Amino acid sequence: MNRNDSASGSTSERAASRRERKILVVAHAHRDDTVDAAVRVVGLLRSAGAVPVLAPDDRAELSALAPSLADVAALGEDGGVDLADIDLAIVLGGDGTILRAAELVRSGTAPVLGINMGHVGFLAEIDRDAMDAAVQRAVEGDYAVEERLALEVRVKDRSDRVVYETWALNEATVEKDSREKMIEVVIEIDRRPLSAFGADGVVIATPTGSTAYNFSAGGPVIWPSVQAIAVVPLSAHALFARPLVVGPEHSVAVEVLEGGAGASGVLWCDGRRSHPLPPGARVSVRRSPQPVRLARLHPAAFTDRLVRKFKLPVQGWRGPADPTATGVLDAIPAPGPFTEQGE
Repeated sequence: MNRNDSASGSTSERAASRRERKILVVAHAHRDDTVDAAVRVVGLLRSAGAVPVLAPDDRAELSALAPSLADVAALGEDGGVDLADIDLAIVLGGDGTILRAAELVRSGTAPVLGINMGHVGFLAEIDRDAMDAAVQRAVEGDYAVEERLALEVRVKDRSDRVVYETWALNEATVEKDSREKMIEVVIEIDRRPLSAFGADGVVIATPTGSTAYNFSAGGPVIWPSVQAIAVVPLSAHALFARPLVVGPEHSVAVEVLEGGAGASGVLWCDGRRSHPLPPGARVSVRRSPQPVRLARLHPAAFTDRLVRKFKLPVQGWRGPADPTATGVLDAIPAPGPFTEQGE
């Protein structure tokens, strides 16, 4: 959370609430309930005096199923709404849709508010049952903003020429591009070689991504308040190939070795953006100077989120009871006076 923000919203969000707020609605047309939710959110925004906005592709797909959305303002089109004027993005869906929304607003300052449409995910804060109240608070600017660590990713070829640059909120993954062969890599930390081995790949994850691919690969779950980067080899053939956790000031690089029986590789960022990695390619990863901003309506303990999302057994716990705790985790106390830094 930004140090200048409070539980009731930052100064900038409050200032924006005093004018006509422009709110991007991000949804896809692959589920009927998501289309219905988009229609409802657009109607609620208009009734509250805000301007709903859709990405051009979303508007085309959604309006084919819900014609009432055809006249919604488009993001970035001629006569449409500039990204710089967007105050907030409301996302209807799971983590994948939230990652797409983060792409859409990446070059702006709008935070992202996720409404879970039934998916198991960590980024969406609220469920569809609370959608109406969430939209009202969004229009009023009544939310806090968390800033999540993101990764800056750069690819160089064998002549040390930068050939690709991108970013990631969850993870950057170097993977083999051939099922039959391993990829031969060497890992570097702060421009010093650490270890070379054959593997299926390497995951470099943020705390936000620690419950995604990193988790499936056996990496550590990192509390979002911890500023760190995880490095996790995938099925490595090496004695020293354990998950590593480095501070955000450190840089990580993975080089695809030339020669031998190793395969070429491919870089994936958040499972959405990819680039080929021929032998000799080098992937450099460091903390991005531009975090991803998430809008939060309620403080929540990350422990509770882990228990709820993974359905972890907590029966028999005898900690202090809190009569104000409600919902799925009635036996678990509400968080203390701090505001959660992430999820």
